[in-house]
Amino acid sequence: MARLSVLVPVYNEVDSLMALKESLVAALARLDHDWEIVLTNDGSTDGSTAILNQIATDDPRFKIVHLRRNFGQTAALMAALDHSIGDIVVMIDADLQNDPSDIGRLLAKLDEGYDVVSGWREDRGESNWSRRWPSLIANKFISWMSGVHLHDFGCTLKAYRRWTVNKVRLYGEMHRYIPIYAHWEGARITELPVVHHRRLHGKSKYDLSRIPRVILDVLVIFFFDRAMDRPMQFFGLAGLYTLGIAFLVGLYALWLRFFEGASFIQTPLPLLIVLLTITSLLCFLLGVIAEIQMRTYFESRDRRAYVVRETVNTD
Repeated sequence: MARLSVLVPVYNEVDSLMALKESLVAALARLDHDWEIVLTNDGSTDGSTAILNQIATDDPRFKIVHLRRNFGQTAALMAALDHSIGDIVVMIDADLQNDPSDIGRLLAKLDEGYDVVSGWREDRGESNWSRRWPSLIANKFISWMSGVHLHDFGCTLKAYRRWTVNKVRLYGEMHRYIPIYAHWEGARITELPVVHHRRLHGKSKYDLSRIPRVILDVLVIFFFDRAMDRPMQFFGLAGLYTLGIAFLVGLYALWLRFFEGASFIQTPLPLLIVLLTITSLLCFLLGVIAEIQMRTYFESRDRRAYVVRETVNTD
């Protein structure tokens, strides 16, 4: 039976860790899998470090990765992934809002022939519409831009076959888009409604300020999908379109001058032509720079977005 790795990013969850350990062990004990749990301490300052070390001391199936500072959830998940060995990878939050008992259901769905099973918080354990409606809009937008139609990209609880995440390198807050990366590799993706509890301890790390960042991340994903390996075609095409518009505006300005008797200085068209021409040249230059950056990226993609301070129970 395939080995299972459960990855848990931890940041200031001191009140949840022991309950999380018990619920994870209880849920995984019911499965016919060898398993390990990799918890990444993402620079916690509330006493989580000592509890995590105690957990690893009590049970060697728990691996702990302590980062030197808070690098963010995406980097924490990447650190856990890099220190895991399972053929199947499950990601779950440490705040007890995800229910570990759903892991078995995700694995059963994988057994139906899927490569990625995404959790869907259909009945979210919160009534705050100021958080829910932006999430609904964001998920619709991400689905439209990426072509991967999921209801809940933001749910951390997901199950992956190892090959779908082996070559993934994530930065910023890109962890929620791993299904999109997997889709590019030809993975079969589905989603499954999962339990979502109210937060009992601590406070949420998410607020409305993340919406602009989500939009910008989606635009980056869109670029990666369409032009990561050919940025000059992306920016160059934009430059050609812009130059074409400048040409049409120029023809219209000439029409006004010779057939309508309107002087060039009577309209803003000459200025618009100049601006469009400059914009097209900038697009071409961006294409050249992006080509250079793309080659640099592919040659240095083994770099990581985090620095490990110490590890416990890892090879």
